[in-house]
Amino acid sequence: MYNYDLMKKKQVKIEVPAVRPPIVVVMGHVDHGKSTLLDYLRKANITAGEAGGITQHIGAYEVEIKHDGKKRKITFLDTPGHEAFFQMRTRGATIADIAILVVSADDGVQPQTIEACNIIKEAEMPFLVAINKIDKPGADPEKIKVQLAENGVYLEGYGGNVPFVKISGKTGEGVPEMLDVTLILADMEDLQADATQNASGIVIESNIDPKRGISSTLLIKNGTLKKGMSLLAGKATAPVRILENFLGKTMEEASFSSPIRITGFNSLPAIGEEFKAYADKNKAEIALSEIVESGSAVLAKNTNKNGKKESDVSIRLIVKTDTAGSLEALEKELMKLQDDEVVLTFLRGGVGNVNEDDARFASISKNCVIVGFNTSIDSSAKETIERYATPFFLSNIIYKISDWLKGEIAKKKAEIPREEIVGVAKILKTFSRQKNKQVIGGRIISGKIVDGKSFKIKRRDVEIGLGKITNLQQGKQEVKEVSDNLEFGAMTENKIEIARDDEIVIIGK
Repeated sequence: MYNYDLMKKKQVKIEVPAVRPPIVVVMGHVDHGKSTLLDYLRKANITAGEAGGITQHIGAYEVEIKHDGKKRKITFLDTPGHEAFFQMRTRGATIADIAILVVSADDGVQPQTIEACNIIKEAEMPFLVAINKIDKPGADPEKIKVQLAENGVYLEGYGGNVPFVKISGKTGEGVPEMLDVTLILADMEDLQADATQNASGIVIESNIDPKRGISSTLLIKNGTLKKGMSLLAGKATAPVRILENFLGKTMEEASFSSPIRITGFNSLPAIGEEFKAYADKNKAEIALSEIVESGSAVLAKNTNKNGKKESDVSIRLIVKTDTAGSLEALEKELMKLQDDEVVLTFLRGGVGNVNEDDARFASISKNCVIVGFNTSIDSSAKETIERYATPFFLSNIIYKISDWLKGEIAKKKAEIPREEIVGVAKILKTFSRQKNKQVIGGRIISGKIVDGKSFKIKRRDVEIGLGKITNLQQGKQEVKEVSDNLEFGAMTENKIEIARDDEIVIIGK
């Protein structure tokens, strides 16, 4: 269906007044060459500015190419490949028109490759496969075809209709063909928009600049945005005084499929939020009042809930990041560290530096730690943190933060009182019982039973009460302990009556 040569022949050249440039999401496993490919397209080197060599923020970039003798634009969304950024990748897929699945020809199909496939399928968007790094020794495109087929992705010539192109993001080999196929898929989708309308689209990232205030990266899906207009995203508003493209250059106006930067929001727009442009501030305020009255505004997600009951042994987190997308990814990654022994609770999270308010809040919260990604600590906050010895850790790599928190969890686990199981016995018979005292007879299943030790009462593997051995006999003799699968008799103190076939678990240190 998507054979490249056939597609070229089938194209119908119809002039459509409002053809919208395609928005293309680039997806794939970490280190499979997504950012390198975009570097080649933009003749830039964004990977050098990314800590750890991976893309940790969603990015949007415009590329202009020649296709069939005409200049055509494509907007690319670069999404982080690592597992921690699942929500970012999902969001990119819902915004985009077309997906490019990048698979390394030497590394093959990996967990995030499969995850990306599932996201693409769920979004029901057309996509193509870019088999990357064909310039590397050991590259085996045929292996990739087999692996993809094993995971339900059938390429052209391999039992399916998914187009593929063999490329090298480093040398540029095959990249022109990849772009041609992308535009053919876009033409088949018949993407259109109306430039006469006021702009509308999606918030793809938000952050707080210490000098410029709250700013957001927006992707226009329809209409035109001009200086002098006002924006509304959820309940966040901003006058369009400074309009910047993805290169940071100021513009008078921008139209559909363009990624833009707007500064001056009165609050942080939620990522994934829809935005609309209005002719002036008054019209935006009227629209906002209608939203408030109807209660239809989409509010930012409260990420400070983990759905688990509080515990005496817990770590409470204050999380600060440079962008809203990073905050979401970091909180998701840290929650994976929670287990049955230590509960993680997000007290507060936000975008920007660790400030005095964060530090004071941590100082009055039991077992609180502060972590920050791509951010810093205000001088006043640092003094408070040092005064109260609040544990904190800052890094520009998410997984270093995760490793540090693992260490804090290990410390908390070391503080948990541990019960040592001395032995387990099955109750064969019960005798007299007076008030909280009872006489029982049983057999040792494992370990030993010891006079004076406490025990748990278990009935059908469910703990129902506690007790204590006050006298222990073997035969007719008083003894201190009984072991080795032997039978015994014992006097116990316990509020819950022990029954035949119960088990008692002897505990102690």
